[in-house]
Amino acid sequence: MVWTSVTVSSLGDGMRFVALPLLAARVSGDPRQVALVALVEQLPWLLLGLPAGALADRLDRRRMLWTVDAARTVLVGALAVTVALDATSVALLAVAGFLLGCGQTLYNGAWSGIVPALVEPGDRIRANSRIQAGALITDTLIGTPLGTLLFAVAAAAPFAVDTASFAVAALLVAFLPGDFRPAVSSSAVSSSGASTLGLPAAPARSTLRRDMAEGVRWLWRHRLLRRLCAVSAASNLVGAGLIAILVLYAREALGLRPFGFGLLVAAFAVGGLAGTALTQALAARLGTGRTLRLAVLVSAVAAVGAGTAHSGVAAGCFIAAYGSASLIWNTTAVSLRQSLVPAELLGRVGMAYQMASNGAGALGAAVSGLLAHSFGLRAPFLAGAALLLLAALASGRLGPAAPATRTA
Repeated sequence: MVWTSVTVSSLGDGMRFVALPLLAARVSGDPRQVALVALVEQLPWLLLGLPAGALADRLDRRRMLWTVDAARTVLVGALAVTVALDATSVALLAVAGFLLGCGQTLYNGAWSGIVPALVEPGDRIRANSRIQAGALITDTLIGTPLGTLLFAVAAAAPFAVDTASFAVAALLVAFLPGDFRPAVSSSAVSSSGASTLGLPAAPARSTLRRDMAEGVRWLWRHRLLRRLCAVSAASNLVGAGLIAILVLYAREALGLRPFGFGLLVAAFAVGGLAGTALTQALAARLGTGRTLRLAVLVSAVAAVGAGTAHSGVAAGCFIAAYGSASLIWNTTAVSLRQSLVPAELLGRVGMAYQMASNGAGALGAAVSGLLAHSFGLRAPFLAGAALLLLAALASGRLGPAAPATRTA
């Protein structure tokens, strides 16, 4: 039921993912204003990331999920009506993007503990891979091309589908059987998870502010997670920056129509599906750390290739490679984080991690718009590749070494 909810919701997300920048580009051709819409979607990670994680470790995580999706149903429905009435502006799209980002932040806070509650540690890479694959198929492989087609017919249509997908996802999660409340109260956190890092015991009646601080401290004192978070931040900074200007890059640098832009996004999904299929085999053969570093290096090379391409086909091939590397990184990193963080701290530590990594996406969108405006639409790709390369070289060890191989 969780997998179904994610895949159904992702179909609408994929349509909105392409429709929102296409709508922004229709309203304004200025890269800074188009990037602004992407920027404000990332800002809630900086504002709500820690509170969302603390709430997820206090409340029923299932209830948080369906409540957020119900609220997003109303929000996107209102946006669909506004688009149908041709009453949109960059400011309106920015507000809608910001509110949707708030919903996604709260949703991710609750989501941090769902897979570990349902799946044993040894099966989490497989489970996360299947969830990622299902989301990719409906979001990027089906949703984005279909979204561009629907947008060409009626600009409001992709948002209407997204409204329905949020409603279905909310109903599916609302009836999910099981207890998804935090297993251990805030007062007991210190004796189980935090004590492994030498953190002081939490008081019997912990406040929300203290809970948030505890998640940050736990992340900061865990050397491997701190390093993983830093590389994730660099990766998200680059990825969000490239997404922010991709619609203009496709149109002006590659000469593609809106459907061509949708195919570029779909190419990311095709590569991502290959990545989810390869993740478990790579982790078993190379070890978690080498798999993660390989993913960052491939991302850097793919960004250079996409940024220097002169045809949609070449750009699509490099974007597919970027998608494969991104999904290998995401699946491996999420599974590693789930195995390292105690269940009662998953919300707080997970959202402290995501606040840093996804918050970097807001910076990436802003910097990308400025770079594209000043130096051309290819500049963000080349600058992003350089940053990824530096992150890979400076990251050091990112995980356990490869398992020993038996010899005859």
